[in-house]
Amino acid sequence: MSQQQNPSDISIDQIPIDLPSTQTSEVDPADVPEEIQSITCGLASEHPPTNPLVVLKAARWWYIHGKGGTDPAFQWAIEWARHLATDTPSDVEQFDEYLEYLVTVGFADEPHELR
Repeated sequence: MSQQQNPSDISIDQIPIDLPSTQTSEVDPADVPEEIQSITCGLASEHPPTNPLVVLKAARWWYIHGKGGTDPAFQWAIEWARHLATDTPSDVEQFDEYLEYLVTVGFADEPHELR
């Protein structure tokens, strides 16, 4: 069975990839799918997700729609997935940068609100 896809809106799973908005320097919080926003904010909480596949789903979205490999949300998701896989401490400075980035994106007014 063949399904028609608009070439500017593709998807590997249920999260669509909007090709014209890929690799942008600014992310509008209204453009972040609810599931990705939930995972992203969950990574900043006191009880972050413990399933690396869920974390990598958010990492992929931020890599595609954010700043690529330099996107702080992508970098923190990868760091957290590494922590889950190896049970080694995560980088506290990178976490602080991540919280600041979420404030910049507009998910919170202050970093402490994300915890």
